[in-house]
Amino acid sequence: MVFQRDGNDLHMTHKIGLVEALCGFQFTFKHLDGRQIVVKYPPGKVIEPGCVRVVRGEGMPQYRNPFEKGDLYIKFDVQFPENNWISPEKLSELEDLLPARPEFPNVIGDAEEVDLQEFDTTRGSGGGQRREAYNDSSDEESSHHGPGVQCAHQ
Repeated sequence: MVFQRDGNDLHMTHKIGLVEALCGFQFTFKHLDGRQIVVKYPPGKVIEPGCVRVVRGEGMPQYRNPFEKGDLYIKFDVQFPENNWISPEKLSELEDLLPARPEFPNVIGDAEEVDLQEFDTTRGSGGGQRREAYNDSSDEESSHHGPGVQCAHQ
């Protein structure tokens, strides 16, 4: 287990599966003082990818006051299943159990249907031109709309 210290607080990241994120879980880890800790999260409470939960009093002891401890912050890395991990029939059953999808919006007038594709981060050519064009247009927009949030240029 890897901990990062921030004053008297400790931070760690823990990987869980989608079933655990949706249906509750428990896991154990060995604390720095050698104790075995069992962390429980109840069924029905959802863990979102990247969310942080806290365990009070499981951080580092305070200087000159060892009975007072900081907190332990756990960031959750939710692992999603691989593509095509389930049959279409079972996927339909799963969808019936999950909250309903939002309704498909009404399309008024001409609309073009497009497909979402995987993004290959290793492809270097072509992306820079688009990024520069985006940065140029965002600079123009921010100057025309007065003060607001702006991106820092490096």
